Amino acid sequence: MDNLVTRAAKDLAAANHVVALTGAGISVESGIPPFRGKGGVWEKIDPMEYAHIDAFMNDPVKVWNVLLKDMKLLLEEAEPHAAHMVLGELEKRGSLKTIITQNVDGLHQRAGNTDVIEFHGTFAQYKCLACEQQVDSAGIDIREIPPRCACGGIWRPEVVFFGEMIPPQHLWRSKLAATECDLMLVIGTSAVVQPAAFMPVIAKESGAKVIEVNPEPTPLTGSISNYLILGKAGEVMQAILDAMP
Repeated sequence: MDNLVTRAAKDLAAANHVVALTGAGISVESGIPPFRGKGGVWEKIDPMEYAHIDAFMNDPVKVWNVLLKDMKLLLEEAEPHAAHMVLGELEKRGSLKTIITQNVDGLHQRAGNTDVIEFHGTFAQYKCLACEQQVDSAGIDIREIPPRCACGGIWRPEVVFFGEMIPPQHLWRSKLAATECDLMLVIGTSAVVQPAAFMPVIAKESGAKVIEVNPEPTPLTGSISNYLILGKAGEVMQAILDAMP
C-alpha cells in the first residue's frame, strides 16, 4: 500500500484539475449507515414503502416517523472525518475543482468544499411543499410530525426520492466535470449505481487518470481505474496528503 500511496501523492501533486467521486463508503466512517448493501437502511425498511415520492405524498406522517426523523437527527450529529477534510484541503491548494457525490449528508460542504454536485440531493436542506421556501436542517422543528412551515405546508428534505428524477443539471455538470479533469479520485463507492458509476468511464475515455480508494475491488478495478488503494477512506486519504510534496 505504501508504494501506491506515494504514487497517488505524486499523481495528485502533478494534476491540475482533480475531480472526486464519492459514495457511501466515505460516509460510513462518519457513523452514517449505507442505504444499500449489508447493514444498509434498506435491509430494515422497504424503500418503496418509505422512500418513494408517492409514499411520502400519500402519508407524510408515516414516512417522517419511520425514515426522515431518524435520518435528520443522525446526519445532524455526524461530523466530517479525515477523508472529507483532505478533500477540503485539496480544494484549498487549488487542484480539486469538483466533488460528485452520491451521499446526502452535506459533510463535504462542512469540510470546506464549495463545488459539490449532489446526485441524490441532500438532507442538509429542506423545502416547503406549499410555498417552496428552503431552510437548513437545523431550522426544522420535529416536535410536530410532519413538521410544517409557517405557511402550513409540509417540509420535505431536498433528497431525490425513489420515483423522482436526478436533476438534469447535476447529470450534465457531472459529465462535464468528468470530461475536463486530468485525474479522478473514486472514494468509497461500489461503482454499481448508475449514472454516477459511469463518471469514471467518461474521465478515463477523456484521458484522465483514475485512482480508486476502496476497502475492496469494484467493477472499475483493473479496467477503468489505473490502480486501487485498498483501505478505509480516512486513513488512505490522510496518508496520501501526508506524502504530498
